[in-house]
Amino acid sequence: MNEPTRRLVTYGDILALPEGVVGEVLSGALYTHPRPAPRHARAYSALGGNLGGLYDWGSDGPGGWWILDEPELHLGSDVIVPDLAGWERSHLPALPETAWFELAPDWACEILSPSTARIDRTLKMALYAREAVAHLWLVDPDARTLEAYRLHEGHWLLLTTLKDDDMVRQPPFDTMSFPLASLWV
Repeated sequence: MNEPTRRLVTYGDILALPEGVVGEVLSGALYTHPRPAPRHARAYSALGGNLGGLYDWGSDGPGGWWILDEPELHLGSDVIVPDLAGWERSHLPALPETAWFELAPDWACEILSPSTARIDRTLKMALYAREAVAHLWLVDPDARTLEAYRLHEGHWLLLTTLKDDDMVRQPPFDTMSFPLASLWV
């Protein structure tokens, strides 16, 4: 991830980025990074499939969620693109007509990579806390770990760190389980 620009950043700056570059406005600065490497894309695709089947589509699971890959969030002056995010349908009964969401998700997940981990763990975690995102998962395909956090009084509380082939059954998705190993290639 490159260093942020040092001028007034607008949404137009994101729209002007070349194809294949993801842009975010975090705390007033533009951050860019390339599309994810295959191992990282596999991790979020597999995680989205596991959670989507159980919680979004309701196939053999409880349903009740919208689970989306890379939704664009417009939260205050920040434009954030989590790798995955989920909204309970009771909080977001219908998807917006815009290309972005103005309602913070109930759950967000970042797939860490060497180029994004620092920003994900600092700026983005702080912005998710500010916006009262109740649950955050950080997945590291290189370390083969999943960290599950819950927001408690404005601060992140680490619930657990899962590794390798542990079974995933963590809030807010703790009524069903799936093997963490399904995310790794």
